[in-house]
Amino acid sequence: MKMTSMQAIVSVLSNLLNRLKTPPWILLWGLTLSSCQSPNLPPQRAINIQQQWELEPGDQIGEHLVVGSLGDISIQLKHQSLRVPFPGKVEPSTIEQCVIYSTPEVPAYLFRFCGLQRPKFGPVKTGQKMGRGKQIQFATLRRQPDGTWIIVEPSTGVLERAISKRHGSDRPEPKERDRDQVKSPSSPTKATSIN
Repeated sequence: MKMTSMQAIVSVLSNLLNRLKTPPWILLWGLTLSSCQSPNLPPQRAINIQQQWELEPGDQIGEHLVVGSLGDISIQLKHQSLRVPFPGKVEPSTIEQCVIYSTPEVPAYLFRFCGLQRPKFGPVKTGQKMGRGKQIQFATLRRQPDGTWIIVEPSTGVLERAISKRHGSDRPEPKERDRDQVKSPSSPTKATSIN
């Protein structure tokens, strides 16, 4: 009779434990711990931001991590869940404690959230928990023709939907779409809708 690899492992460990006079619960505990593997994280998303400042998220001041910088908005979540505003994707950032959220609803924009605990990575649906935190930093980035990104005025509509406890449809109401405007940095009077 052919023995499976798991049966072979159990047999070897059982023989070893019998020789060591070790209680069987230790074997069970060891197998349980060995089966608890952290999930594979998706690759980090590197973003080439056009603007450079002396202090940026990911920098260190002494032993303290910088998690926000010029262009970021800080929100006290008080351990409330942050929810996905529109269907999209959450990826780890190259910046420690930050994630990048993208959605086909606004393809020219990325949204950076820093300070989330236990973020959910991969494809996400509207209203799904993205993570939670005591305080988060939020930045809106817009793709430039050369492929770089710039930090622009934050989208109140996206942020309101992310911190809202309720979510309706995947698409904002027409009135909400008109209100969610991001001013173009190259032309302060011209508004570009992000919805």
